Amino acid sequence: MGNAALRDLAVIEDVPFADLEGSVVAVDAHNWLYRYLTTTVKWTSDDVYTTSEGEEVANLVGIVQGLPKFFEHDLTPVFVFDGAVTDLKEDEVQERREKREAAEERLEEAREAGDDIAAARLESRTQRLTETIIETTRELLELLDVPIVDAPAEGEAQAAVMARRGDVDYAGTEDYDSLLFGAPLTLRQLTSKGNPELMDLDATLEKHDLTWEQLIDVAILCGTDFNEGVSGYGPKTSVKAIREHGDLWGVIEAEGVGVPNADRIRDLFRDPPVTETPDLDLDVSPDVDAARTFVTETWEVDPDEVARGFQRIEDAQVQTGLDQWS
Repeated sequence: MGNAALRDLAVIEDVPFADLEGSVVAVDAHNWLYRYLTTTVKWTSDDVYTTSEGEEVANLVGIVQGLPKFFEHDLTPVFVFDGAVTDLKEDEVQERREKREAAEERLEEAREAGDDIAAARLESRTQRLTETIIETTRELLELLDVPIVDAPAEGEAQAAVMARRGDVDYAGTEDYDSLLFGAPLTLRQLTSKGNPELMDLDATLEKHDLTWEQLIDVAILCGTDFNEGVSGYGPKTSVKAIREHGDLWGVIEAEGVGVPNADRIRDLFRDPPVTETPDLDLDVSPDVDAARTFVTETWEVDPDEVARGFQRIEDAQVQTGLDQWS
């Protein structure tokens, strides 16, 4: 869910790419990749990204189309990959699996009925990050010299803590939970056209006169990836309750609400399982020729589908070099 209720509370504004030049962004890899993967599958013929062995690698198309945005705006991405699933999130993962399986059943029905439009829409909803997709993504990023960090658990939490430590300038994710993990500044809409959105933690806390810990308590009342929330407690009601009673425990005692695993969820946001940020080589020098061969020859992606993306990456490197000497 990514706590979409936080959208109503967060201070978010568009930010020009020009204001971000020279910055480093810790990107929630699974979040970013999934969005490009589903978009590619929805709008691209499957023969473009399906090998002669039947392997689907739409992710490679999405990466080649999505990465140029970083290079063209002198942003250095650091891709942070998920580790083990947190046990508190198992219910959420199971719910997503059930929804995907239901969509797969409807997909088969649409195909049998010859409804190509419905099939294309449903196919994008049945995508999952397979072992092949993760492995080929990492190999392509390595060829393009993009730094990679492996999180012990939630990639989003790792990215947020890296931003909190000052190891990077921004966390990059679509999920609002980045606020709860303490990322001072988060960039959203990095997969969309136009300027990204900047989500500001300090401005959010100031707007609602809350501490970071209180914002976490508000989110727990509304519901997070780790709990369903309390019936009747939306963003405004939750903020009012936390202000009145001080914290989550005060609300639980005064208003008689029940929040299973409240202490564990609270601790998870405040002190998530993360690793120390490794030494990162931020002087990115993509090997475009090797990457192109990997995508079009090794994995048989239609060269025409990725030609423009690779050209944009090459052009961005030339422009960056010129800028350094200007």
